Amino acid sequence: MFELKYTTPSAWTDAVMKNFDFFLQDHAAAEKKASAMAMSMLSHYPDRAKLVRAMTDLALEELIHFKQVLKLLTSRGMPLGDDSKDLYIKKIRAVFRHGQQEYFLDRMLVAGVIEARGYERFSMVAQALPAGKDKDFYDAIAKSEAKHKDLFVELAYQYFDKDVVDKRLEEILISEADICAQIPFTGALH
Repeated sequence: MFELKYTTPSAWTDAVMKNFDFFLQDHAAAEKKASAMAMSMLSHYPDRAKLVRAMTDLALEELIHFKQVLKLLTSRGMPLGDDSKDLYIKKIRAVFRHGQQEYFLDRMLVAGVIEARGYERFSMVAQALPAGKDKDFYDAIAKSEAKHKDLFVELAYQYFDKDVVDKRLEEILISEADICAQIPFTGALH
């Protein structure tokens, strides 16, 4: 439905593969936060029936992903890890505009862009892993993120004119590309 404006270089994947346990801990935190974000969206917009249904399903799916990543961590003898502040998320949330409708639109579009970035990077992880369960898991996670990316834009089209959505999405994609170009690779998802 839309394309990111920044392509993550292979140096990011190299950083992930050098410390895959850290990546798993960060991935678990990201899934947990994604589930909480979906719950927050449906709590803030209870009058938007399509959004409530979609966010309920998304929150459950993200929580299942969290459980799956936790299982991978446990199988490696790794603890869950602390939730740390995600600089990427902090910076991309700074694009939110004020005003009830503007903020609502921005929340949906930013969430879609974050999911698109997840799709790109989980796909890169899947390609870097040897054949087996971990590779299959990351292939499945990437496909799920691709659906989520489109879900948020489709929801935005339900509540706003297509031209308004497309124009704002383009602005957010440009901002997101600038953010990605500035953040060093740490082996974390973002």
